[in-house]
Amino acid sequence: MQLLRVCDWDHPFSLDDLGCGWGALRGFISKRHRGKKVDYLGIDLSADMISFANAMWKNKRATEFRVGSSSPRVADYAIASGLFNVRIDEPAALWEEFIAQTLRSMAQSTRIGFAANFLATLPDGMAGARQLYRTGADPWMRLCEHELGMRVTLLDRYGMREFTLLARH
Repeated sequence: MQLLRVCDWDHPFSLDDLGCGWGALRGFISKRHRGKKVDYLGIDLSADMISFANAMWKNKRATEFRVGSSSPRVADYAIASGLFNVRIDEPAALWEEFIAQTLRSMAQSTRIGFAANFLATLPDGMAGARQLYRTGADPWMRLCEHELGMRVTLLDRYGMREFTLLARH
């Protein structure tokens, strides 16, 4: 998973997972990074997802799930996986303001950095679902670098029609 490349796995850290759903990332971390100390907080708007996640991961140490739209704490890292992809009928300008506000919030609530992924624009002539938000990396890299003062690494060309931004303070 490209998003987790923002993390330094050589030291214990705290991680906020925005839009965590039922906590699939927690399971991925447990399998892929067995024995690593991660203080994990999953945050999602869906009370049903959070209820399921709490039941599923109730015995996992340093793991918590909360209903919400932003982190209630300052963590080392935050990630947003797929959070910006489905905009349904939301006007593009309003959706992009939601993205910008979320990235600002992630910058304010992290000590080291954050990662977010986006669906990339499609080649000319290729139609995509209208409900999906597709974008180029440039506007979001500029926001992170110029407004938020972060160093940004762009990850793309990893076999999917998406890209990942790794932003560090």
